[in-house]
Order: sequence, then structure tokens, then C-alpha cells
Amino acid sequence: MLVFASVAQEGSLSAAARALGLTPSAVSRIIARAEQRLGTRLLLRTTRAITFTAEGEAFLRGARRILADMDEVEEAIADQGVPRGRLRVSAALGHGRMTIVPLVAAFSARYPNIVVDLTLGDEVVDILGGQADVAIRFGLLPDSPLTARRLGETGQVVVASPEYLQRHGTPQQPEDLLRHNCLRFNFRRAEPHWPFMRDGQGFSLKVSGNIECSSGEALAQLARVGAGIARIGEFTVSEDLRRGELIPLLQAWNPGDVEPIHAVFVGGATMPARVRLFVDFLLEHHQL
Repeated sequence: MLVFASVAQEGSLSAAARALGLTPSAVSRIIARAEQRLGTRLLLRTTRAITFTAEGEAFLRGARRILADMDEVEEAIADQGVPRGRLRVSAALGHGRMTIVPLVAAFSARYPNIVVDLTLGDEVVDILGGQADVAIRFGLLPDSPLTARRLGETGQVVVASPEYLQRHGTPQQPEDLLRHNCLRFNFRRAEPHWPFMRDGQGFSLKVSGNIECSSGEALAQLARVGAGIARIGEFTVSEDLRRGELIPLLQAWNPGDVEPIHAVFVGGATMPARVRLFVDFLLEHHQL
């Protein structure tokens, strides 16, 4: 399987032989034995190129999958000694900057042989597609084969700057927001409806505004400079509220909804030790 996959990667028998430290005739014999054992032609060889038959393509897919599984097993076994390797972590911009970055620093001090590759952004990465090993995600999670560990939760708060409220007035009830510029998220799962509570009954209000953004931290900054009213996670604006740069609004109507925070990753017996160690570290030290 390794020889066959190498032929596909290198593009010729001779190049695969050089990569594997074998002779071209040895590579050719290995391929011929595989074809004889399977009873079908896997490669079509000409003086110019090598092409794969349909059976060869199927064999190549299976070979690559098995070789990848073997690499994972070997990596997991090797990690049981001294944890090492590259750990790709994805986190939202604001939460990542304020919470995950300090935790990554502490984790790296404890495990110096693990290289943490941290990406901060509000886009959802494809973990199964190999874009990250661990992703920190907010909100309800869709059904998937991924494993999730709950790290905490954050509430939501409606905020505006003192300057904005001085210019446009302070909303006294949710319906007043219909006359205000509301700053909103623009990613797919975000809805233009903000939830509220009145007399024990929940309801939602469709708000509108002239700025949409993918980043909660950017929305907080826009609210700070007086661009409008935003509804954001409390962790994003906690310091702004403490300093008085943002004012909480409509607290009596706050529905008390919270967004759970999860670490999401590919679990299973072959999960690398560095992933398990990082998730355990988050569970121990993440506070929100």
C-alpha cells in the first residue's frame, strides 16, 4: 500500500523508488504482485505516464485511508512518552484573545514540546476536513460525529455607548429598538430577531441596522464609538461595562438566555495525546 500510494504521489515508478529508497524494478515487482493477488490491473503504464484504472483508484483511496490510520496510531503511541507535535486550535476572536490566549501560554509552558498553532476568527472551521484539531465553539452544536466537552456558558446583553444614547435617546422597552440602529452579526446562524421576556413570556423582536459584522469584538467596538446598539456576549463587553464605556440596556426584559461554550474535536481511541491534554487543560482552567 505504501509503494502504491507513493507511485500516485510521485507520478512515476522511478520517482517512487527514489522516495522509498528502492530500485524501480523492486517497485514494479511489488505492484505486479498486488495486481496478481487482486486479480485485476491497477495501473496502466506507458512510456510517458501512469494512469490508474477504476480498481486502482479504489485501491488508492483505501490505501491512503489505512496509511493515515496507521500514522495516527503510531503518533498516539509515540505521544504516550513525551507529548509532542503540532496542535491546531481555532477560537472566536474576542473570546480567544481574552480567554484562550492566556490558557495557551500556560499550556505551552507545561508542555513545551507541543507546538500550538492558534487561529482566531469567527468563522466555523471544518474539523473533520483537517482545518483544526480543537475548536472552541459557542451556541448549540449540530449533530455530528465530533466529540464536544462543555467549558462554560455566557449570557447576552444589549449595550450602547453613552454618546449614542445622548444623541438618540435610551430605549425604555424592547419595541423602542425599532427606532434605533441595531448592530448585528452577519454569519449564517445569526438571526435578526433579538429575544426578550415580558410577564414571564418570551418573545422576539426583528431589529434592523446599517452595519452587520462577523466578529463580536468588532460589534463591541462599533457600539463603543456610538455606531448603534448591539446584543453581544457578556464576556466580550465585560471590561467596557465596568469602565462605563458601554451601558447595559433593557435588563428587565433580558430573557436570561445563555450560549454554551464547547471544545469540539475528533475523539476516539486514536486521538493524539496532545489533543486530550489540551482539552483536559481547558476543562480544568477555563473560567467563564
